[in-house]
Amino acid sequence: MSERAYYWDSYTVEFAAEVVEVTEIAGRPAVRLSLTYFYPTSGGQPHDTGRLKQGNQTARVVDVVVRESDEAVLHVLDAAIAPGMATGEIDWPRRFDHMQQHTGQHILSQAFIRTAEAETIGFHLSGQSVTIDLGCAKLTVEEVRAAEQLANEVVTQNRPVRASEVAREAAAGLPLRKLPPGRDGKLRLVDIEGFDLTACGGTHVAGTAEVGLVKVLKTERRGAATRVEFVCGGRAVADYRLKHDVVQQLGATLTTGIDDLPAALARLQEEARQLRLELKRERGARLALEAGQLLDGAETVGGARVVRRVLVGREMDEARQLATLLTAGGAVALLGVTGERAQLVFARPTEGGQASPTWARRSSRRWRRWAGRAAAAGRRRPRGAARRPMRRRWPRRSKRPSLGCERRRKL
Repeated sequence: MSERAYYWDSYTVEFAAEVVEVTEIAGRPAVRLSLTYFYPTSGGQPHDTGRLKQGNQTARVVDVVVRESDEAVLHVLDAAIAPGMATGEIDWPRRFDHMQQHTGQHILSQAFIRTAEAETIGFHLSGQSVTIDLGCAKLTVEEVRAAEQLANEVVTQNRPVRASEVAREAAAGLPLRKLPPGRDGKLRLVDIEGFDLTACGGTHVAGTAEVGLVKVLKTERRGAATRVEFVCGGRAVADYRLKHDVVQQLGATLTTGIDDLPAALARLQEEARQLRLELKRERGARLALEAGQLLDGAETVGGARVVRRVLVGREMDEARQLATLLTAGGAVALLGVTGERAQLVFARPTEGGQASPTWARRSSRRWRRWAGRAAAAGRRRPRGAARRPMRRRWPRRSKRPSLGCERRRKL
């Protein structure tokens, strides 16, 4: 089993170690070192990345995992290297970001216990987000703000953060926030002086001031739990910069100050709502006028008034409304809409003026001919149009239809 040097030193980014085992994981080369500062994916925290060098040869460390059989740390590489001495280099920006987020999570989890009596039941850290799941179904805005405020107070106090290892029996008597199963009967504890003590195997900063700003972004109900998304340190600065730029652009566009932005946006929303209502009324009046003109020119087929019309470049919603107005006037509407694809709208009155069976048979032929012409423009059959009927042919081997086929023909 490799010695996990990152347990006691999170700041070393370059070290020398011996390659004591060469293997493969999912077809990719992997090695085990005599000791390692590379953190493997575990406990909700992603792995470190970096390089392993042997002379002039360099292999990228693309993944770090723990082998279940013996808990050895394996370094997955993009190229194979041989047994022997090697130099490891860890990508510091990624490592320090994980240190900030993970220590910030410890602080915020304890803050939620003290302000809302909400314990953390889950933690996830990725390159895009940091979340904790709290064992409560609902949090008030005041509780979230109180926890955030307390967390930032602990950050500014620059409390020391220390790691230690104790026997599991001894840990049972300590005020731990959580007590997971121990490895080899021992637990690694992370202590934020006077504020939080918990078992954890991750990488952390040496003092809370290095965490930087702790900012809660949003909360989300997840069944009986509440998910809290937050950012710390460099991520919090990047989040602030993005939102500041957006606010500045909005203020410049609306020619108003930051404090007046909510009122300005509310005014724009109300104006847009009024314009939509006015547009809806104008469109309704225009469609009513168009429907009246079409009804005046409707043709009579089999005793029923029929309106046939091709609408060029119109929306389907308008076509449906126009069909409704035509049927309200007692006519059958057969409308086609051209555009990216040809579409048809067919509607008939529900009361009075209903087509007779004779008209229906005649109109079906007209429908197919008209639908075929409309589809020819788009080179595809419009939705709802009838397919061309297929001719029934007897099998060539049969000189006469079977009894079953004859019965079907009679039916």
